[in-house]
Amino acid sequence: MSLHGKDIKIFAGNASKHVAAQMARELGLPVGNSDVITFSDGEISVSIKESVRGSDVFVVQSTCQPVNTHIMELLIMIDALKRASAGRITAVIPYFGYARQDRKAKARDPISAKLVADLITTAGADRVLTMDLHAPQIQGFFNIPVDHLLGVPILAPYFDEKFKDCKDDVIVVSPDLGSVTRARNFATKIDTHLAIVDKRRPKANVCEVLNIIGDVRGKRVVIVDDMIDTAGTLCNAAKAIIEIGGATEVYACATHGVLSGPAIERIEASVIKELVILDTIELPEEKQLDKIKVLPVAPVFAEAIERIYEDKPISPLFG
Repeated sequence: MSLHGKDIKIFAGNASKHVAAQMARELGLPVGNSDVITFSDGEISVSIKESVRGSDVFVVQSTCQPVNTHIMELLIMIDALKRASAGRITAVIPYFGYARQDRKAKARDPISAKLVADLITTAGADRVLTMDLHAPQIQGFFNIPVDHLLGVPILAPYFDEKFKDCKDDVIVVSPDLGSVTRARNFATKIDTHLAIVDKRRPKANVCEVLNIIGDVRGKRVVIVDDMIDTAGTLCNAAKAIIEIGGATEVYACATHGVLSGPAIERIEASVIKELVILDTIELPEEKQLDKIKVLPVAPVFAEAIERIYEDKPISPLFG
């Protein structure tokens, strides 16, 4: 692949070694030779062990837990590649941390998502490739091109195949008003109807379900969200859908499985029959449950990388 007289090189941070290897395999390339280590005092050191001069370089790193460490790894890798005369640097961020801090909710709040965007740009990234930002307007925080992939085109075909013989018994549910657009797109793709959970959030990571807008009685429900963090919202919604709405089964899917704090225990004890997530965040062995299924994002990201390299549009991937 030398369309522009330069090659593609893919480097991986410590957060995304597995998914980067899958992307490279899809493209028929090796993962770039680099070391990212942490000294005893906590400082991060990066060594790029091959020439990147004039190359189209893609740095794969989700900024997941520990978020600040992984952000610094990404920034330092970008700086190292820039100083090594890489032709173009794309930060491939399957999961973008700090995306929930996208506005001032109260006086004197920071807008941390904007700060992280500025850091990535200042470090030397020429463009960003990411998936399902919690707030799509974060794309405007960057002064460089942002290619924003969606998780629904990966998740929807799985459920479309799963329920192909019983579509009339299936309904898609948005867990809150903010996820309605995503859930509606999902419902359109699997050709079914939509309902909405009306909730309130008295404090961070705590929610109370007030009502269910739509008829889910006797239905198999698929809850669609962009991320699952502590799983409180998801498990409360699933419980309400069964107890208040009268649904028969509850399935759930999300692009990002953050799964922090008590998430695994909550999911295991919940009424959810199956949870489907993408591997934008690598799921450690201790968090793997029989009811959690993980789908790969590498094929979509690999095609996006190839399209970026060849100056082709990304939009066909949204279908």
